[in-house]
Amino acid sequence: EATLDLAERRRIRSAIRELQRQELERDEETLASKRFRPERSSHRQDNKENWPQSRRLEEEQQAALAALSEQLEAITSVEELTKLLRAAGEYEERKLIRAAIRKLRAEEIE
Repeated sequence: EATLDLAERRRIRSAIRELQRQELERDEETLASKRFRPERSSHRQDNKENWPQSRRLEEEQQAALAALSEQLEAITSVEELTKLLRAAGEYEERKLIRAAIRKLRAEEIE
């Protein structure tokens, strides 16, 4: 209902703000409890089981990157490197190729 009393309007607005503040605090508490929820023990067990496989994949990737790095040192054409860059799928591969391109361009400038 509409009221003409200004003091009553202030009390109503104040009560509304307090309710909104309380609701916001509840939402923040709920979000915090979800954010810091402990992991399930089965999930940790899955991680332990997959660890050797992920470790092996990481070692294989490092070996492939080392081989690519040696291959890039032998290439002296920016065009060839650009073709390799467009064909590369992994971020780390593209990163190495871009570094090789920058190195060649710097040598050309010198």
